[in-house]
Amino acid sequence: RLGVCVCVAGCVCTCISLIQNHIIGKLRMTLVPISPPAEPRPRRYKCGLPSPCPEKHFAFRIVSGAANVIGPKICLEDHILVSSVKNNVGRGLNIALVNGVTGELLDTKHFDMWAGDVGELLKFLRPLHEGTLVFAASYDDPSTKLNEEARRLFEELGSSAIRELAFRDSWVFVGAKGIDSKSPFEQRMKNSKLTNKYEGWPEALEMDGCVPQRPPEEA
Repeated sequence: RLGVCVCVAGCVCTCISLIQNHIIGKLRMTLVPISPPAEPRPRRYKCGLPSPCPEKHFAFRIVSGAANVIGPKICLEDHILVSSVKNNVGRGLNIALVNGVTGELLDTKHFDMWAGDVGELLKFLRPLHEGTLVFAASYDDPSTKLNEEARRLFEELGSSAIRELAFRDSWVFVGAKGIDSKSPFEQRMKNSKLTNKYEGWPEALEMDGCVPQRPPEEA
């Protein structure tokens, strides 16, 4: 008679007795693998930013339209201001006006820069109050109808690319009425047959960041 003891990974030992090479007892064990701990989900910040904004800053994300198929999107402080889902986008320039002190949405409009009237855009931009934040995203063609005054108004809001903005360029921009320098929040992708992602259009642009809140006394 021979006794054999089997121990598995520090668990209780099980002994098996063997008589004349016949097994009269069988060890049946089910080994359940221990899964490694689940990876913690990455924390989500406002508008999908990779990190939180400092105090007294507004988190934003802007995505331009893709060709003439997918509309643009503007997010501020985790609130969608402009998107196809909200049914407030259109060909041309899509603009959201925001109170620079409170972050309150003041208005959103889109202006057809291919077949529309640039006068409507001028009426929208001329009366802006000091401190108003201006978020803009292109969709299809943002520039054909732009005239000298329209480009100058965007320059006064902090744009450094508006002079070069051309037919079917992709463009995203954040500026402010009364800004005393060029805005750091602007991207432009030129429409070029050599580099276009879509047939006739460049790729969509995506920009995010943190816009400083305007002190109340400066409003």
